[in-house]
Amino acid sequence: MTNFEISLNGERIATGAPTLQALLLERGYDLKSAFACAINSGFVPRPQWPERSLQGGDRIDVVTPITGG
Repeated sequence: MTNFEISLNGERIATGAPTLQALLLERGYDLKSAFACAINSGFVPRPQWPERSLQGGDRIDVVTPITGG
């Protein structure tokens, strides 16, 4: 597994995760929790996470809902 650099929520990290789901698991996200993901400003539907491949330089944003107002 070759490591490459991506941006996760603004933090540059090295990962060898081949897919978005693998990255989320590697970084300790609970896939049952409520959150959404975008890669390079494009929303990625949850059913696509296991197949959505990652490339060096990708910008991944994980967004969690905020309650209240």
